[in-house]
Amino acid sequence: MKTAQDYHVEAVDYATTSAPLHEVRDAVFVQEQQVPRDLERDALDPLSHHVLARDGAGHAIGTARLTPDHRIGRMAVLPAWRGRGVGAAMLGALLEEARRRHWPDVSLHAQVDAEGFYARLGFLPEGERFFEAGIEHQGMRRTLSGPATIAHRAEAVAITTAIVAQARRTLVICSRALDPGLWDAPSVVDAVRHFATRQTGAQIQVLLQDAGTPQRMLAPLIGLGQRLPSVFAFREVQDPVDLSYTAAFVANDDHGYYHRPLGHRFDGEADLTHAGRARQLSDEFTRMWERARPVTEYRALGI
Repeated sequence: MKTAQDYHVEAVDYATTSAPLHEVRDAVFVQEQQVPRDLERDALDPLSHHVLARDGAGHAIGTARLTPDHRIGRMAVLPAWRGRGVGAAMLGALLEEARRRHWPDVSLHAQVDAEGFYARLGFLPEGERFFEAGIEHQGMRRTLSGPATIAHRAEAVAITTAIVAQARRTLVICSRALDPGLWDAPSVVDAVRHFATRQTGAQIQVLLQDAGTPQRMLAPLIGLGQRLPSVFAFREVQDPVDLSYTAAFVANDDHGYYHRPLGHRFDGEADLTHAGRARQLSDEFTRMWERARPVTEYRALGI
């Protein structure tokens, strides 16, 4: 898989390519993170599907693996290449391989510092944090076939972050009152800010049932909307039919959605690859949007 950053990711055979794989892993895990070498290497290596990232000169700069028990692991990128999309490219290659094998889902143990990275790519936290090789980790899982079931706030925050990060040009948000605990979560706000400022022509439409409560609570998205008025638009429902609408959802223009039948709860379903459902929700949003009133009072709010 070629990239525009002068590196590429390829599937490799462990038996013939173990030297550059371990060169990267030793540099990151053993030398940088002080993981004992006998813990870093295990019997799963010869049984796993490995990918290797190389720079333009062919030097190894990153590696990761997919084990027979449907787990992604040993994700390592050399320091000089971090923040340039190498990890996301390797992860994408492993997800494609898992789909090719018709696996329903994949899991991983994320170092806590990297939890946000995996959340932006659709992985949801599961279980409590734990220590592995002396480093704090969070178990995470991504569903590859069908929608994921969302039950808790941590999952809701993770999938919302992923849907915002996945958006190309447009994002629609249907919410009762900008859901405290969700739309004010730091990772979600950061994702919205990044989307709103990175993409020329980005549009974020927010449809509320109660515009007063977020204003009184100084909701972060209102402040963002004030600073980026060409990106954000807020409306409040007023049609009696829409006032009785109980659900909440967010949908983007790249197949992602998160729908909650009861808008005051986090329970719901989400999918990053269901264009039909995302489009259906966007169409439903448009119908309500056209009947709603602009929230002009947000423009004058000083935060």
